[in-house]
Amino acid sequence: MKTTLAFLLTSFFVGSVGIAQETPAAPASTTQGSDSSFSDDAKPEAVQPTDAPSVTDEKSTDSKVEEITTKAQDLASKAEAKAEEIAEKVNQDERAQKAAAGLLGKIYLLAESLNFSSFHWFAFALMASGVVSFALQLVLGKLALLFHGSLNIKEICSDAVGFVISTVGLVLTTQAAAENSEFTHSPAAVLSAAIAGIVLGFTLYRWGQHQELNAVKGKSKS
Repeated sequence: MKTTLAFLLTSFFVGSVGIAQETPAAPASTTQGSDSSFSDDAKPEAVQPTDAPSVTDEKSTDSKVEEITTKAQDLASKAEAKAEEIAEKVNQDERAQKAAAGLLGKIYLLAESLNFSSFHWFAFALMASGVVSFALQLVLGKLALLFHGSLNIKEICSDAVGFVISTVGLVLTTQAAAENSEFTHSPAAVLSAAIAGIVLGFTLYRWGQHQELNAVKGKSKS
């Protein structure tokens, strides 16, 4: 009996110790842990974004742009006023008037001697050929050079200037023909001149493109 009682007490004691070992300990309070881990001076500071532009920088940039724009407008107005002043002085100068009259007088005499329908036909066809030639050079010709790995800015500017001059010449030729001859009143003359100009312009374009491609090939070989 005593042996049985001792065995039961021993078993109870061993079981109590095992339960105590298997029971997990209660987690410590997070508040206490945080208070113990960091002091008020050691707490990390919040990271402030540094890439965001400030309102002051935007205002200063806008003010600089406005200032530059204002200065540019002032310079443009001053330059325009100076040009008008110079032009007024030149217009009042007798030597400038005589020089302009002498230059225009020769042109007027030449225009009067060439004031006939066939001349306006030739002038219209010539100006139309220039428009066609330079337009094709600016588009197709430069694309062909680009495919060969070459593109010259000077040639583009030269062709653009030629196109503008030919266009202005075509407009002025048409206006002069309408005022001084019967060319614009003849559909046959206008259409034939336009066709001749297109054919001549396309021929000039092909010739110019051939010259430019030969120049590019020569540079690549050298």
